[in-house]
Amino acid sequence: MVIATGKFSPLSPMPGMDDSEFERWASLLEKRTGVVVPLARKAFLVTSVRARMRETGHASFEDYFRELQKVPEGAIEWTTLVDRLTVHETHFFRHPPSFELIAEDWLPQAARQATQGALHAWSVGCASGEEAYTLAMVLERGLGAAGSPKTYFGVTATDVSLPALAVGRAGLYPRQKLQEIPPEYRERYCEELDEDSFRIRESLRKRVGFAQFNLLDAARAPLKRLDLIFCQNVLIYFARERRRELLGALANLLKPGGLLVLGAGEVTNFAHAKLRRVEHRQVLAFLRNG
Repeated sequence: MVIATGKFSPLSPMPGMDDSEFERWASLLEKRTGVVVPLARKAFLVTSVRARMRETGHASFEDYFRELQKVPEGAIEWTTLVDRLTVHETHFFRHPPSFELIAEDWLPQAARQATQGALHAWSVGCASGEEAYTLAMVLERGLGAAGSPKTYFGVTATDVSLPALAVGRAGLYPRQKLQEIPPEYRERYCEELDEDSFRIRESLRKRVGFAQFNLLDAARAPLKRLDLIFCQNVLIYFARERRRELLGALANLLKPGGLLVLGAGEVTNFAHAKLRRVEHRQVLAFLRNG
């Protein structure tokens, strides 16, 4: 039963959301994060917003929407809601051909040309860190194989979700995820803690820095002159016209010879004056022109 304060009992029915209300919420999400939720995924958005409304005690979409506009407390609540509305499914070595391209085709030459003996990679939309740690594993092992074990490298991992970033910083994962990591990497970079969990070894965790960042701000990113940008399964959540704008911003952040790795099918017929397509049947990647 709804009480006088506008709050509700956990057993009270939640309000419905018509299409115009959905458009308002979808527009807010796109404006603030760039993520597009089409009408076909209305049920997902409604379920997620309702769940958070129950937790915060809001009885109507209107009240909760106004709460999110408040400064500064609305910003804190918005961070929590965004975590519900963005997708965090990720895996170690999610697309093996991409990491093989990095280790076997690109890294040997990049290591030889590394300025001041350093390589800097960016994992965009890293979620809970599996992708970023995969990059770190591949880079360290690959540099050793290329005869450049003294070349320093670092991976910057960014996402909009603070809870997901916290998982990444801890480097602590369910034991079943160990099966995603090839044995040669597993033995070197992972330590089993108990029957339920394992952790990425500290020596590798130190090479990965996690930070909250909205890809919409890519043109103003503090990262400059990057050697590698890994941006898979991120652009699919943005409107098509915005994807090209973001790709242009990412291209400007690469050093000459730097590599941009995307997800297959995330963009079609893309061309940029500063980039040239890598010839590979299974990987969508571009090199920055020198």
